[in-house]
Amino acid sequence: MRRSAILLKNLPSSVVCSICDDWDSVQQMIHQRNLPSATFPNDHLEDKLLFAALTTRIDDKTFVRSPYKVVPVTGSQLADKEELFQNVLTQVAEQFSRAFKINELKTEVTNRLAMLEKRVELEGMKVVEIEKCRSDIKKLREEMASRNNSSFLEDNKKLTPRRDVPSYPKYHLSQDTVEALKQPLFDVWQWESNEMLSCLEHMYHDLGLVKDFNINPITLKRWLLCIHDNYRNNPFHNFRHCFCVTQMMYSMIYLCGLQEKFTQVDILILMTAAVCHDLDHPGYNNTYQINARTELAVRYNDISPLENHHCAVAFQIFSQPDCNIFASFDPEAFKQIRQGTITLILATDMARHGEIMDSFKQKVDSFDYNNEEHVTCLKMVLIKCCDISNEVRPMEVAEPWVDCLLEEYFMQSDREKAEGLPVAPFMDREKVTKPTAQIGFIKFVLIPMFETVMKLFPQIEEVMVQPLRESRDKYEELKQIDDAMNEMQKKKTENLTTGGKKK
Repeated sequence: MRRSAILLKNLPSSVVCSICDDWDSVQQMIHQRNLPSATFPNDHLEDKLLFAALTTRIDDKTFVRSPYKVVPVTGSQLADKEELFQNVLTQVAEQFSRAFKINELKTEVTNRLAMLEKRVELEGMKVVEIEKCRSDIKKLREEMASRNNSSFLEDNKKLTPRRDVPSYPKYHLSQDTVEALKQPLFDVWQWESNEMLSCLEHMYHDLGLVKDFNINPITLKRWLLCIHDNYRNNPFHNFRHCFCVTQMMYSMIYLCGLQEKFTQVDILILMTAAVCHDLDHPGYNNTYQINARTELAVRYNDISPLENHHCAVAFQIFSQPDCNIFASFDPEAFKQIRQGTITLILATDMARHGEIMDSFKQKVDSFDYNNEEHVTCLKMVLIKCCDISNEVRPMEVAEPWVDCLLEEYFMQSDREKAEGLPVAPFMDREKVTKPTAQIGFIKFVLIPMFETVMKLFPQIEEVMVQPLRESRDKYEELKQIDDAMNEMQKKKTENLTTGGKKK
């Protein structure tokens, strides 16, 4: 507060009005106070006024003498009374400023504000850094979770069966669709998830499995829905792949007349293993699991970690009463179903391909359908055929699967490079092409395996083996075209380099 304001505050309003309106009356008031004449000369009446204001009694109220010094200014130095009064107020303000160190306070407040602003800025930067750290931690946790496969069946949420059955529409399959389902040429890309579920349901009914084993149709629906929910949205290993493998198994059962050679329990095992064979596949193969020392690899001692996981998830689902299509089986029969299903799913590990095929080749020339070991080996080969049978289908159906598989391979190889893990050449986007990826696989894996099965079932040659040969020839032609184009590009580059040197 300005000192002039303090001074005026200490005066009654009547006196302030007198000062402003009637100087003569004020002078008379000073004389009535018996102020000594030596204090102020006659021409210093204004100073007497100030002195009276600071020391006298007004309206019988005593005012304490002001501790602040007022420097007198003669009236001759001012043009008029208003200017004099303004000067007095200015001096009082200066006195107040010095007394209360207002300028110093202003400077201190300004400095403190500057410090606070800087601190706020620093704190803001800290907040940004904290958020960045949180983001980095989140990414690291996600990476670790993915690497360790810790997200598998989190809290078993996916394993909870759906009770709002029917949860998918019951499609009426046309007779054409029913017949097409029995053919290896079936186009699996034309169907939505609900339609594929209805097709799978139809297969179990059509093969007599629901009737023969007293499977509750509602339980079958719930089980299939739970199966669907436990396949991930990977580029390749997803629910459509599950449907593709199961449909091929269904078509081979008809094509090879397996119901005449196998028991219904064997048929149930073949179909169920096909449905469950890649449950909860993470999109990274066993090689990655083992090299990265993931939770699955540690849990299963590097022995077919994915296939063991698929089996575990399958029987976790069966452990739910509402999803147990084997509820009518006695313990001994269930044990047989469980062991048979596990054996077939474990056989889909390509690391065991040579071992299984060698065993089958030793049995095929003297195959005995009454020999349980022979039948088990054949079932293992059949699920292997169905698992990798995409090239049996027409090119327009098969080729998109190659793109999906390569996409999944490239995702894995990119991650392996980032983590400093070994990278397989056939999965490296910088080295592999579609023709090179398929030619060797068709020539050295698919055709030899199907030709071996053809010894037992000659009828598959026309609809399965021959399409494989045609697919091999097609990719070899594509490779020749790619090689020719690469050679032309190489020569063109060499010519440009040579021309540049001559200049």
